[in-house]
Amino acid sequence: QVQLVESGGGLVQAGGSLRLSCAASGRAFSGYRMGWFRRAPGKEREFVAAIRRTGGTTYYADSVKGRFTISRDNAKNTASLQMNSLLPEDTAVYYCAAGPSDTVVFARWIKEVEYDYWGQGTQVTVSS
Repeated sequence: QVQLVESGGGLVQAGGSLRLSCAASGRAFSGYRMGWFRRAPGKEREFVAAIRRTGGTTYYADSVKGRFTISRDNAKNTASLQMNSLLPEDTAVYYCAAGPSDTVVFARWIKEVEYDYWGQGTQVTVSS
């Protein structure tokens, strides 16, 4: 079992920045690919970004590429999502997730079924 707790959400003006953190406890954090997903009001949950176990490989949704950066610190059992140049359409509940597979097939990274453990989510609201 892996327990995930997100933090760092809040209200920010368009163009601003936020940094989300995901604290993991339980089984070996370094054995999991970490991902961030989000659910906007009235929409399905969607993939945002993911990072491989060792942190050497990352992948982003086109909508956030160049603005968001995912990172991890395996010594501290944390994953982070730095969000810059935020847009109103980035408003959503953000979830971190842990997946056991070490695949580098990005088409799998974006799928919710590839992640076994989920946090409770943190709200990000971007005002225009």
